[in-house]
Amino acid sequence: MTNIGIVGAGAAAAAATYVLDGAVPEADVTVLEKSGGVCGRAATRRNGDVTYDYGANYVKSEDERVVELLTETLDDDGLVDVTEPIYTFDADGTVSEGRDADDHKWTYRAGLTQIAKRLFAETDATVHRQTRVESLSRQGGRWHCTDTEGTEWGPFDALLLNPPAPQSADLLGTVEGSDAVADLETATRDVSYRTIWTAVLHYPFELDRPYYALVNPGKDHEIGWIAREECKPGHVPAGESLLVVQASHDWSVDHYDDPTAENVTDLAALTADIFDDERLTDPDWTDDQGWRYAQPDEGVRGGAVDAVADLNLYPLGDWVAGEGRLHVALRNGLETGETVAYSL
Repeated sequence: MTNIGIVGAGAAAAAATYVLDGAVPEADVTVLEKSGGVCGRAATRRNGDVTYDYGANYVKSEDERVVELLTETLDDDGLVDVTEPIYTFDADGTVSEGRDADDHKWTYRAGLTQIAKRLFAETDATVHRQTRVESLSRQGGRWHCTDTEGTEWGPFDALLLNPPAPQSADLLGTVEGSDAVADLETATRDVSYRTIWTAVLHYPFELDRPYYALVNPGKDHEIGWIAREECKPGHVPAGESLLVVQASHDWSVDHYDDPTAENVTDLAALTADIFDDERLTDPDWTDDQGWRYAQPDEGVRGGAVDAVADLNLYPLGDWVAGEGRLHVALRNGLETGETVAYSL
C-alpha cells in the first residue's frame, strides 16, 4: 500500500487527488484541511435562497485541459456561464466599457466550491476537515504530519503541500536536517501576496446595469472589483441584488484589522458612489471575509521546488504556478498529481 498525504484541500489539491486516485489505484490518499470547507479561496456561502462566491469569482476558459475537466470529464450539471461583460472604473469612480477578455466565466448554481467537492467525490480519498497541521518531519524516508491537537498522521510515502506560501513556509520551517527543504522554505517566504478584504452587500431590489462586474485596472481606487452575483444563474432570486465588493490591496492592508462594521459601511459608501446610487449605502444584510493571502504576485523559485521532489515532497497551488487564478491552480494540481504518480 502506498500512502500519500496532502496538506490543504484547495483546488490544486483536489485536482491532484483526482489524478492520483486514477493513476495510483492502490494508493491511500489522506487530505488534511484546516477549515470546514474545501476549494480554498474558491469559496461559496449561502444565506436563505441566496448563493454567492465570495473569494474567487469564476473559472476562466483559458486552459484547454481545465476546460475539458469541467465540461467533459466531471459532471457538468449545474455548470453555468456568466455572459454579461466586465466594465472598468478609474480613480474617480467613472465607469467605462472596457474589459471582456474572458471567453467564459464559469461557476455552478451551487457555487464554485463544487469544483473541489466534485473532484474529491470521484476518488476514494479521505478528507479530514478542521485538522490544522502544525509540523512536518521525515523519518526513515517517509513523511509525518502532526496537527494542533497533537495527533500524528502518516507515515506518507509522498507529501503534497497546498496552503498559501506563507503558511507552507511555516510548515517547511519545522522540518529538520534537510538543506533542500530549508532552501524551499526561504524561496517560499519570498513569495509576496495581495491582501483583499471583501464585503458582501445584499439589497431587496434589482439593479439594472449592462455589466456583470467592474474592475479598476489602474489600481488607483479604494475598491478593486465589484461583481453582481445576480448575473450567475441560480444565485440570487428575482427582485434582489447582491454585490461582492473586493477592496484594493492597499486599502485592505490598512483596514484589515479595523472593526468589521466600519469596513462594510465604508465599502458600501464607495460602491454607492461608483454606481451613482445612494440606495447602496444601506444594504439589508451583509457578510464579509478577509483574505490575507488572496493572490500571489509571483511564483516560487522553480529550482527549489524541483529539489525537494527527490524527498517526495511536492508543493502545489497558484503560488507554485505563479498566477493567482483558479484555472491555473487546477492545471498545476493536475500536473503535480501526474508528477507524483510517475515518481511512485
